[in-house]
Amino acid sequence: MKLPVQTWFDRATSRARDWPLDRLRADKGRTRVSVVLPALDEEATVAGVVRMVRRLADDTGLVDEVVVMDSGSTDGTARVAEAAGAVVHHRDDVLPELGSRPGKGEVLWKSLAVTTGDVVVFVDADLVDPQPQLVTGLLGPLLADPSVELVKGCYDRPLKGAGGSSGGRVTELVARPLLARFFPDLAGVVQPLAGEYAGRRRLLEAVPFCGGYGVEIAVLIDTLRLRGLGAIAQVDLGRRTHSHQDTAALGRMAAQVAHVVHERALGPTGSSPTITQFARDGYGHYAPVTHVMDLAERPPMITVDGYAHRVAKVS
Repeated sequence: MKLPVQTWFDRATSRARDWPLDRLRADKGRTRVSVVLPALDEEATVAGVVRMVRRLADDTGLVDEVVVMDSGSTDGTARVAEAAGAVVHHRDDVLPELGSRPGKGEVLWKSLAVTTGDVVVFVDADLVDPQPQLVTGLLGPLLADPSVELVKGCYDRPLKGAGGSSGGRVTELVARPLLARFFPDLAGVVQPLAGEYAGRRRLLEAVPFCGGYGVEIAVLIDTLRLRGLGAIAQVDLGRRTHSHQDTAALGRMAAQVAHVVHERALGPTGSSPTITQFARDGYGHYAPVTHVMDLAERPPMITVDGYAHRVAKVS
């Protein structure tokens, strides 16, 4: 007898090569597709990702717009992204009446106000050697099955200099164990923190977006609660190469992910998560540094005054 996790995994998991271009074009019909790249100081890589998506759009017609959401870059991210063919929006210029916050969740949320797609594909801007299947694979289940509303990517993540090891340490040590404990229906999701995923606008505009590194797992849990497990699928996208963070940064990321899962499982705490880390000072002694992380949530976009009118006007 199959466990429920295995049953969902077998039904909801596909591979990028299961979705050939001819089938995707036939399934797309009049569906509009937006690809969004959240970016913060990614001058070295963002143009390569944009060019990959632009070629896909020009060669196949599967993508209708390519948007880079600049999260306050101080380098040439916006300039090189625009030169590569993306429409670039700075976070401060979108819904300025609501102010701006740092973090990935903010620009993902604001992207809904400046895109027109019925389906929105999120792709990280720090990818090295990005391949089209990062987009086409995510589109497959959404274009083929109207009951699917969120598609998560999964992939191999080689960790430079680690021999046979791979990336995804916060995923394996924090995110997946917590999901297995509090949201066992999601235990079959290989990479709940994956930055490559796609959703229907009707879903994305109906869920809140939290700040920081908790946004991906929050969207996943909220989709389960709002639409049910049957609305979630995942696609094996092959291999993904990108930069990796040091252990201290991963610790801060882990604290944010843990906080988000616990709040959704046990209820809001009313406080921001903190983590104290230690480094040697100039005298060789350990010095504590406490980080307070702002994970304040933006409300579902559909509740924002003027959003429906704004989207109708843009489209």
